[in-house]
Amino acid sequence: QVQLVESGGGLVQAGDSLRLSCAASGRAFSSYAAGWFRQAPGKEREFVATISRSGASANYAGSMKGRFTISRDNAKNTVLLQMNSLKPEDTAIYYCAADPLFVQVGRGYWGQGTQVTVSS
Repeated sequence: QVQLVESGGGLVQAGDSLRLSCAASGRAFSSYAAGWFRQAPGKEREFVATISRSGASANYAGSMKGRFTISRDNAKNTVLLQMNSLKPEDTAIYYCAADPLFVQVGRGYWGQGTQVTVSS
């Protein structure tokens, strides 16, 4: 079992950067694929980025490619999401997720989320 705690959210202006962190507790975090999702008010939770167990490969949603970077440090049991050139439409609660096979909405372990608000 894995417990996930997100941090790093906040209120920023359009064009600013923010780095989210996900701290994982439990055994063998390196055995879990991990990812970030987000949910804006009135919308469904959506995929942001995922990263493989080793950190060697990552995938991004189209609108985040080139602006967001996911990374992980298995020695520190953390997953990071570096967000650059933020836009008001990036405003959402951001969730960290982990799963032994692959992460997607409806499976795996999830954190409680961290709020990101981008003002115009």
